[in-house]
Amino acid sequence: MPNIKSAKKRVLVSAANYERNKAYRSGLRTAVKKANAAIESGAADMEVAVKVAVKKIDQATAKGILHKNTASRKKSALVTGMNKAKA
Repeated sequence: MPNIKSAKKRVLVSAANYERNKAYRSGLRTAVKKANAAIESGAADMEVAVKVAVKKIDQATAKGILHKNTASRKKSALVTGMNKAKA
């Protein structure tokens, strides 16, 4: 544990940020998994699941949890998979 007051605060703040980011990442992964499952099964709510996942990806990017290129790659893969499943 640090001795300096500002360092103690940084430990607390970084722990809080870690927990918050962990929750965002978890929700993001869940949404992407649901979208991929819907695509694979050809579910009727496939478009809705992909739309929710894309929104979660955009939110994570805005919060700095994902890099913009990573987000773009994930969204592209989801939409491409959806389009292939439709055809």
